[in-house]
Amino acid sequence: MKQTPKYFWEDLAVDEVRDLGSITPTAEEIVAFASQFDPQPFHLDPEAAKDSVFGALCASGWHTCAMAMRLMVTNFLHETSSLGSPGLDSLKWLKPVYPGDTLSLRHTITEKRVMAKRPDVGLVRTTWEMFNQHGDAVLRMEGYGMFRLRQPAQPA
Repeated sequence: MKQTPKYFWEDLAVDEVRDLGSITPTAEEIVAFASQFDPQPFHLDPEAAKDSVFGALCASGWHTCAMAMRLMVTNFLHETSSLGSPGLDSLKWLKPVYPGDTLSLRHTITEKRVMAKRPDVGLVRTTWEMFNQHGDAVLRMEGYGMFRLRQPAQPA
C-alpha cells in the first residue's frame, strides 16, 4: 500500500537544516562492507591498517557514504516525494571513520527550483555533513535531489 508523502518539493525551504540521526559502525561491519566493495588492507585487516596512513582499521569512504544514505532515507526521504538524485557535485572524505565512532548527519537545503523540462519535478540542492562524536567533520557531499511537486505548474 502506497502512502501519501508527508513532504513534497513545496514543503522544503532553502536554509532549512535537518539533523538526521546517528550511526555507529562496528569493526565487523567495516570489514564486511570492505570485503565486498573496497577490499583494501586498511579496511580489512587491523594489523595491516597499523602501517597505513590511518594507523588503524577504518571504514571505506564509500561505506561512510552508504551510512549517510541510510540515515537520510530512514530519517527523512521515506516521508518525502523523493524521485532520486541526478548526482553529486562534490564529495569529500575529511577524516577517517574508525570502529565505534558515532556519526551524525546534518542536511542543509541550499537551493531549489522546478525543472524546466519536468514541471512536476523540483530540484533541491543540498549539503550533507557527517560528524564524528568529537564534532570533527568526516564527510561532506553536495548535490541535488528530485522531488515530486504537490501542485505541478500548469503549462502556459
